Amino acid sequence: MFIGKYYHKLEPNGRVMIPRNFRTEEAWVVTRGLDGSLFLFPAAEFEKEIKNFADRSFTKKINRDFIRLMANEAQAVSVDKQGRVQLPEYLIDFAQFSKDLVFVGSVSRVEIWDQATYHTYLDTIENQAEAIAEQIED
Repeated sequence: MFIGKYYHKLEPNGRVMIPRNFRTEEAWVVTRGLDGSLFLFPAAEFEKEIKNFADRSFTKKINRDFIRLMANEAQAVSVDKQGRVQLPEYLIDFAQFSKDLVFVGSVSRVEIWDQATYHTYLDTIENQAEAIAEQIED
């Protein structure tokens, strides 16, 4: 389970250190995320999530579109001896990363955010915590 928040720097060559508490896997998949982030999944978890969506009807355009967004942009990455992964340039560009990044544990995956984008996003939802909780269905 991935929880917590950690700040790291993006190296000029596109490598970034995975926080020690998140380094539970050797094989990862990075893909475009939602809300301006990237998603970093353990490879087995990514496979499970994609299969979950792939099992839905391919005749529905929304299902095809989401699979394309998640799978077409995905890339397998592995952790080097220093605990870093190489992020693809096209994903760095997609997420508009600067040098300062935030790794956020989101239970089954890790989200990687540009630090300024993440804090702006938090500012927009923080005052809505109760309203968001009320909308969650059992």
